Amino acid sequence: MDREEVLRLIEAFERHTLGKRELIDALLSQEFTDIGHTKVDTGRIHRLGFPEVVYCRNKLTEEIFEIAEKLYEKNGFVLLTKASEEHFNALRQRFHDAVYHARASMISIGQWMQKRGRIAVLTGGTSDIPVAEEAAVTAELFGCNVNRIYDVGVAGLHRLLSHRVRIEGSNAIVAVAGMEGALPSVVGGLFGIPIIGVPTAVGYGAGLNGFTPLLTMLNSCAPGVSVVNIDNGFGAGYIASLINKKIEEARKNT
Repeated sequence: MDREEVLRLIEAFERHTLGKRELIDALLSQEFTDIGHTKVDTGRIHRLGFPEVVYCRNKLTEEIFEIAEKLYEKNGFVLLTKASEEHFNALRQRFHDAVYHARASMISIGQWMQKRGRIAVLTGGTSDIPVAEEAAVTAELFGCNVNRIYDVGVAGLHRLLSHRVRIEGSNAIVAVAGMEGALPSVVGGLFGIPIIGVPTAVGYGAGLNGFTPLLTMLNSCAPGVSVVNIDNGFGAGYIASLINKKIEEARKNT
């Protein structure tokens, strides 16, 4: 934010066209902390409503430690994805409230949001659970109650139908599947709820490490289906949290 923009905001505040809280949020939203190897986006929470989340793969443990310290200092909360047990063992020496979500390969530090609203996270098979857990843990930490409904793929459609009542009350659905990736399309034909498809690198050779289910989901004829990248459970959980947040805010204001 340059000098002219700051001046514009102050003048708007003086004219009473901008409230004190809005002024503070606007100023803080441009904040970042330069720690040399990383520019930590400490202002993201004021722009987007959710804090920056750290992708750990290919980062040094010391770098992750320093990034986590800055985020914790500003937000009292840190979420790390694609994290290892080695990362966790290093971090818990400093952060005693750190939790390792082993199946999701995630680390959370601190508590951030109270839960309201509900989403559902579905998987085609048990092999898809690690990606689904990344979505579920993200959504829980970002304020959603989560129904986990696993191993309900199209090879046994009756399994999915038996959970219909549980799914119908959701604000969003995350459908995680490998192999041919048909689950989101089937779910899209059953529920009038926003669906986020997550293709996984699960399956035999022609699955092409998730590329086949990705194309299946992108070519879905069911309306209401959107798709994230292969194995991107975090992205799906984040989108579901945004949808859930907006719906619950609207309900609160009506």
